[in-house]
Amino acid sequence: MPPASAVGLAAAVREGRLRAVDAVAGALERIRREDRALGAFAEVWEDAAAERAAEVDARIAAGERPALAGVPIGVKGRHGLRTAGALMAAGCVPVGATAVPGPGTPWQTWGLGAHGHTVNPWRADRTPGGSSAGSAAAVAAGLVPLATGSDGAGSVRIPAAWCGVVGLKVTNGRFPSADRTGLAAPGVLVRYAADAAAYWRVLSGEGQGPGLGPLTAVFSPGLGFADPDPEPLHLARTAFARLVETGVVRLPRCEVPLRLEDPAPAWLALRAAGATSGVRGLPDVRDVRDTPDARDTPDARDTPGVRDISDVRGVRDVRGVRDVNDRRLAALFGRVDLLLTPTTPHPAHGHDGPGDRYSTALTWAFNLSGHPAISIPAGIGEDGCPVGLQVVAAHGREAALLAVAAAAEARAGILGAPSKP
Repeated sequence: MPPASAVGLAAAVREGRLRAVDAVAGALERIRREDRALGAFAEVWEDAAAERAAEVDARIAAGERPALAGVPIGVKGRHGLRTAGALMAAGCVPVGATAVPGPGTPWQTWGLGAHGHTVNPWRADRTPGGSSAGSAAAVAAGLVPLATGSDGAGSVRIPAAWCGVVGLKVTNGRFPSADRTGLAAPGVLVRYAADAAAYWRVLSGEGQGPGLGPLTAVFSPGLGFADPDPEPLHLARTAFARLVETGVVRLPRCEVPLRLEDPAPAWLALRAAGATSGVRGLPDVRDVRDTPDARDTPDARDTPGVRDISDVRGVRDVRGVRDVNDRRLAALFGRVDLLLTPTTPHPAHGHDGPGDRYSTALTWAFNLSGHPAISIPAGIGEDGCPVGLQVVAAHGREAALLAVAAAAEARAGILGAPSKP
């Protein structure tokens, strides 16, 4: 039987069919039973979780009906509670800190849990992706129905793709972030589209909203600069075709080409420590490596073939690349509702890293531009691991992403992670 959704579990708690303490106890038991092999959690807060669950039951008894009553969640990293206040107010119960990469990790595509490396639930010799590694693994394995993440270059979308779950990155700048570059934004990892929508309603305060009609969408294999592997590209293109065939999205009446500038040099220049010091109009990031989001993704000094910031183009290119890409994306979203791509250019790699390729090649453009994006499952590769389909919308149009995710789940049959193998 597939794990319960967060929305369904919360309804049972609100209606008195399930106690929050029992829902949380079940999650803690699953973690005790499975996490030694999975490594999804860096810390588990059994006593605190039991106390918070009892508080939720007391709120229910007093007549409150929190939207996510009694939902056990993982929070990204040991400092994740700092950003989970809205979810806790809505009735969620954090059960532990999910694994993120350890210090000094060159490639932020794996996690370090209490029991060692975080493994992909589909294949233990593969990474779950990062840096929201533990969150993705915990959701994919059914330990919790929802886990928080943060996304500075793809840190929610990449692990969502490789673990076969849904990963939403919200519009950059809409909510506070510890990352002073502005590249990182909050996000969530879930199994079901309805749970992502519930997270968004809690975070944004927006209501359910009216249903959206068929949205126009275009597919880009590599955004004009990336060269994805044949298999993830084929699976993503096939998933897109399925969305069109089932009426989830429709093609525009005429071709809408897109060719972005490669964001890598600009992203690296902006993220590298001290690179923008004294440059008007750009944030001072001299201390950015000390923030949680700064450890999510590679920078110039972590990159094979790049010795220091002098080896990437100058900080002027941050403005140049941004200006060009922002204009091209604004023109695109002036004519269509959605842009779809493969989430990653290659499938999940082993724990020794991806070699000289960026897993972020198709995701970090939208951290630089700030657009909201979601990864939904696109299929299973020949290696037995999932890959993802990335959907991008105009600034502030998270509702469009969630509508497509829900319709894909209901009509196209490409969404909804299978139970852990």
